Amino acid sequence: MTLFFFNGVEETVDSLGHESQRQKKKVKACDMKATCITILFWPLFMLLLSEERQSSKTEVKYNFTEKNYSLIPADINKNVTILDLSYNQITLNIIDTGVLQTYILLIELYLTENNVTMLYNNSFGNLSNLEILNICRNSIHIIQQSAFMGLNKLKQLHLCQNKISQLSPDIFVPLKNLILLNLQGNFISYFDVPQLFHLELIILYGNPWNCSCSLLNLQNWLNTSNVTLENENVTTCIHPGILNHYSIKTVPYNAECYSKFPPPINEDLYNHFHFISNSTFNSSLNNLQNSERKLLGKSWALLVGVVVTVLMTSLLIFVAIKCPIWYNFLLSYNHHRLEEHEAETYEDGFTGNSRSLSQVPDTNSEDTTVIFEQLHSFVVDDDGFIEDKYIDTHELHEEN
Repeated sequence: MTLFFFNGVEETVDSLGHESQRQKKKVKACDMKATCITILFWPLFMLLLSEERQSSKTEVKYNFTEKNYSLIPADINKNVTILDLSYNQITLNIIDTGVLQTYILLIELYLTENNVTMLYNNSFGNLSNLEILNICRNSIHIIQQSAFMGLNKLKQLHLCQNKISQLSPDIFVPLKNLILLNLQGNFISYFDVPQLFHLELIILYGNPWNCSCSLLNLQNWLNTSNVTLENENVTTCIHPGILNHYSIKTVPYNAECYSKFPPPINEDLYNHFHFISNSTFNSSLNNLQNSERKLLGKSWALLVGVVVTVLMTSLLIFVAIKCPIWYNFLLSYNHHRLEEHEAETYEDGFTGNSRSLSQVPDTNSEDTTVIFEQLHSFVVDDDGFIEDKYIDTHELHEEN
């Protein structure tokens, strides 16, 4: 009984030991799974964290609206990317432009409703990362030619509700990535579109447009490019009165205007013609090369044909000349031994021929000699065969 009890205790201890080992294995397996999951998702976590840090670093915003500032503050963090100075008294003078040059990481700059009257050359020279510039609701009436120099990445330019009456197309030359231009609410009556201007959206309503012949280039550009004219129905002509309320995009022009102002080459047409010219040049070059190859191939074929023709013609002429000679030469050696009855027949024929020839009175002596030689050229031998004098007797004896 005691032995049975101890055996039961030992079995229970063993089962508990096995169970603990199983639990340890399960724990180890869970730890390994957790480690694998951590290793797999750790790079993703670090990437998200770095993007969050980078975004927090790149987007540094400062809002100084309605602060009654007359100058741009110089104590702003140099890493600022978005700066809003709207509704102040800033004039954007030389001091302001000097301060702006230090904020080289600016991406967006808002100077809405200030006291800016003039944009000087290189006002934004160091702001090469700037993408949005809004100077609406100021009193700008002069923009110098190099005012936007250095704004290579600028995408949106807002000059709405100012006092601009004239715009030189050269001021937009540095803005190679500009896609939106807002000129709404100025005093512009004429606008000469810069060449290779690749806008996507332009806002022109609220200006006193003079729809004379000089505006034909603008209309052609609006109709032939991919640009969208915002509020087209209210972008209407003011002068002359007969064209009042016509949209500048659909105003009719007479033939005289088309003769005076031919349509300009915009970017799309330029790219189209450039592509056509390149393709035409390439196709003509390929055709020229192919024609040269064809001519070269034909010349070789013609040369080979001429050579073969000359060789074949020469061979035929040679054969035609030499064939009778060869035939006679072979025929002269085409002899065989005559049988006894053939020899008698042949001799009788020659005897008859000699008699007939003797009866002819005008027979030449030379012919007679030839016939006699032909007649006696065959001599009957003792063995019944006729001896041919053309056969070498020495060879005949050797054969026998």
